[in-house]
Amino acid sequence: MSSVPSPPVATRREHRRRHHGDTFVDPYAWMRDKTAPEFEALLAAENEYTAAMTAHQGALRTDIYNDIAARTKQTDLSVPEFARHQGLGSYWYYARTQQGHDYPSLHRCPAQDRDHLPSTDGGQIDGEELLLDLQALSADFDFLGLGVFAVAPNGRRVAYSLDSRGDERFDLRFRDLITGEELPDSITDISGGGAWLDDHSFCYLRVDAAWRPHQLWLHRLGHSEDELLYTEPDERFWLSVESSRDDRFVIVSAGSKNTTQTWLIDPSQLPLRLRSVAERREGVEYDVEVASDRLFIVHNDTAPDFALAEAPLSATSFDQWRTIWAGEPGVRLLGVSAYDRVLVISERRDGLEQVALRPRDASGAVADPVVIEFDEPLFSVDVDDGDEADTDRIRLHYQSLVTPPQVLEYRLDDGSRTVLRSRPVLDHPTEGPYRPTDYVQRREWATATDGTRVPISVVYRADTVIDGTAGGLLYGYGAYEISLSPTFSIARLSLLDRGYVYAMAHVRGGGELGRRWYEQGRLAAKQNSFTDFVACAERLIELGYVAPNRLAIEGGSAGGLLIGAVLNLAPQLFRAAHAAVPFVDALTTVLDPELPLTVTEWEEWGDPLHDPQVYARMRGYSPYENVHPGTYPAILVTTSLNDTRVEVTEPAKWVAALRHTTGSNQPVLLRTELVAGHAGASGRYQAWRDAAFELAWLIDQTAAE
Repeated sequence: MSSVPSPPVATRREHRRRHHGDTFVDPYAWMRDKTAPEFEALLAAENEYTAAMTAHQGALRTDIYNDIAARTKQTDLSVPEFARHQGLGSYWYYARTQQGHDYPSLHRCPAQDRDHLPSTDGGQIDGEELLLDLQALSADFDFLGLGVFAVAPNGRRVAYSLDSRGDERFDLRFRDLITGEELPDSITDISGGGAWLDDHSFCYLRVDAAWRPHQLWLHRLGHSEDELLYTEPDERFWLSVESSRDDRFVIVSAGSKNTTQTWLIDPSQLPLRLRSVAERREGVEYDVEVASDRLFIVHNDTAPDFALAEAPLSATSFDQWRTIWAGEPGVRLLGVSAYDRVLVISERRDGLEQVALRPRDASGAVADPVVIEFDEPLFSVDVDDGDEADTDRIRLHYQSLVTPPQVLEYRLDDGSRTVLRSRPVLDHPTEGPYRPTDYVQRREWATATDGTRVPISVVYRADTVIDGTAGGLLYGYGAYEISLSPTFSIARLSLLDRGYVYAMAHVRGGGELGRRWYEQGRLAAKQNSFTDFVACAERLIELGYVAPNRLAIEGGSAGGLLIGAVLNLAPQLFRAAHAAVPFVDALTTVLDPELPLTVTEWEEWGDPLHDPQVYARMRGYSPYENVHPGTYPAILVTTSLNDTRVEVTEPAKWVAALRHTTGSNQPVLLRTELVAGHAGASGRYQAWRDAAFELAWLIDQTAAE
């Protein structure tokens, strides 16, 4: 660069926050008003500065974008899913993508039976019906997100909801699938979920001022007045709603971070009422699966890693539950899908997802589990819930760090597997065809400060020399019991093919090694997430995977908090850091119950508003409040103006504090998507451009010296 522009300088205004005898001077508290002209001007200036500071990376960005485009089959068809509609017949449902289109179109075609799938070569299919053209709908918006897409049980109507800003506020619409006409019914400013109660009535959720889905409503097509079915008064709980597999019930759940309750609505019983499967008990979570003859319940009552029980369809209390499997410490039971012939069990064992089958006999009794085995050392597998209870096959979604996503059909009678679909990775103009054998994936272990062994998933090209000279990217999250699964990424190939090592740190606070792993990285134990991540970085360097001066780190949302805390803890360890929509002003946010999500977050982080010990603990690690003088690595912060989960204020304040306080000569950049939400801008081509921008920056910052 011939000249280096000066970064924007945010105005500092003294604001004192006082809690529990502590005073924190927050010079950037004024940014809380994100509609203020001064703040809007600051974000614009930050975008201009970032553009100027990264202009020299343009050719590399173009190369990476072209890599992604070249390897992606852009005109394609998803694997069709089978559905049977009484009185209308059977159909295959699928999505179609077209080159040049950001968004897919959704279709169906008549189905002869489940054994004759329509062709997936991308051509026209006999009898194909267009259900929803998202590309056409996107012409009216700068952002488009699809919430619910639910076909009525009779197959004659569809309910769908759209988010046009990225703030996760949806408008619900209805379409007649026989005539193709839009119905006049429309409901605005609601949550994204919903479920059909019957062929003419739809359940949806409204949100409160804190963005919490708190009310369940019923809309009857053609009626102007909707019926309120339930309001959840406890601000810690979010509502969700779905249909049972056989459409006999609507399942309504209320969940906080550590407590749940489930109700069933039977549309055949009038007046409508919500029947609780079991009362709410503090600290007890349970999830209900409706089978044809009984309920199956995954729960943690007396089983920290969750157990499996059954109960009558009419169950209303814990007393009616009968244990099928009492659980096993360290084996996290994730869920169950119930079919007439089998229970399909999803669990996590030794840090990896697995699927086990428990056959059912003619009486419905459940046999011992049989695990479906895979031969890769690292992989991710989950179950595709089918609509039919009486089935002789199930579908699995499988992938690894080197195996592209596959849809597998597994036959229950003989255990045979058929790959229905493997996501194609097209030949690269210079790298040639993609071959999984050109890459190596493995599991390593770091030792945390308290002696705990922390898993690390690693992938790199087989011809990358592991001698301590390679560049590396270490990714982390570590919150909400969310596990980082070893999944495939076409964009990541652009990093690996340039000789980089990619790794995921499975730090405590996630759920990789059971509920205990989560508990040891939250609330009073939150510091473990940060020190685990540092231990993982040091282990990668020790084993020679990466050069100490070429290591970058990355995380988003709560993972952005992880990145911010780690940078304060060990800034000298890293060359560059990317924090996406980072939750870096955590204490300020969690102190304010008026903000979206705050009250629900108290069970994850603690309640600093009322508990001085929680306040002191968060005061000690909240990234914004602990920036200190010294040399920090280069930092890229990406965020979105309409994010309702982590408001743009937080990363903007953090960037200003980093520039003012550290004295580091490394660049700190802020890039804000002005029409986007927590997940970034919509549209696949923009997602590719964003990925190319971020990877180009990381590669540029960690280039060999």
